[in-house]
Amino acid sequence: MDRVEFIDALNQIEKEKGIDKEVIFEAIETSLVSACKKNFGTSQNIKVVIDRETGNVACYAQKEVVEEVEDKMLQISLEDAKAINPYFIVGDIIDIEVTPKNFGRISAQTAKQVVVQKFREAEREILYNQYITKEKDIMTGIVQRKERKNVIVQLGKIDAILAPNEQIPTEEYHFMDRIKVYILEVKQSTKGPQIYVSRTHPELVKRLFEQEVPEVHDGTVEIKSIAREAGSRTKIAVYTKDENVDALGACVGQNGYRVNVIVNELHGEKIDVINWSEDPKEFIAAALSPSKVVAVSINEEEQSAKIVVPDHQLSLAIGKEGQNARLSAKLTGWRIDIKSETQAKQINFIQQEESAEDEAEQMKKAFEDAFKDLQENAPEQMEYSEKEAQLTEEEI
Repeated sequence: MDRVEFIDALNQIEKEKGIDKEVIFEAIETSLVSACKKNFGTSQNIKVVIDRETGNVACYAQKEVVEEVEDKMLQISLEDAKAINPYFIVGDIIDIEVTPKNFGRISAQTAKQVVVQKFREAEREILYNQYITKEKDIMTGIVQRKERKNVIVQLGKIDAILAPNEQIPTEEYHFMDRIKVYILEVKQSTKGPQIYVSRTHPELVKRLFEQEVPEVHDGTVEIKSIAREAGSRTKIAVYTKDENVDALGACVGQNGYRVNVIVNELHGEKIDVINWSEDPKEFIAAALSPSKVVAVSINEEEQSAKIVVPDHQLSLAIGKEGQNARLSAKLTGWRIDIKSETQAKQINFIQQEESAEDEAEQMKKAFEDAFKDLQENAPEQMEYSEKEAQLTEEEI
């Protein structure tokens, strides 16, 4: 390839790969400086210049003009400098061409290496810029293979890592399975972008609702909070300011179509959609769905709530292994204590008995104090009565 073809090739690369031609020129020049120093030694100041129009390459040794030369590698006398150009003065830097005979071959090899390296760097940068915009979003990927416990998922031109703790425990991942994943993080590395994805993150459910429910996508319906135990159950609280829109109905869809699409994507994970409310009592009662709530008592200072449910729905309210109560607490942000009506009445009866006992104890103590006081003051009262009697007799 001659110099003209080299320049044409760089122009083509600039158009197709999006790599700035000037960046390649500068990188080649830097690499050629290193090559020259190997040839001439590191004691010289070497500069390499590539003509941007013709592709000609020249190598120069830079020397400072001085009165008396102390280092021939770095300095040149004023007399010798004026022989080159009479306008040079002390302190000027002169470029003296020292291009070696085989420099064309050296520069060609270096240029090839630099261009290949720049291709790789540019492709990595393009990929990184492409996927960094997808961070905190969802993408559809294709399962490729398993490496140890990690699942490798292909996302377009790059593979992503689905770590064990980001995999749904109940799911099995097979070659060529199409799955939707949440982009947790995109990192730049020497080997290119590294992408970490998740199937368990609560935001995955939120992004799926944004895809399936137009009202959520355009902001008419707002998702206030999500509580999820991946592979088992998710609770999601929705709200809208538009009085003409049913937030819950919009998310569930006709005959449950919209929510069922998301359930199928999550391989059967149950999803409870509830209405969010500013009133903590209403919100907590709704969060315990599908159980009905008889009464709610809240303590705002402790951020706790006591719930009373019908006797036959106590196990439903608590859920299997406490899941429903646990998700409700996570969804609302309140600590929840659930009791049945019978348990609530028993607690109230015990409290009444304790109150009666306390009252009786107080009365008993009052009588004891009064009797004690009477005993202590009785002799004085008797002495006073005798004196009073004597006074009365004398008067008579």
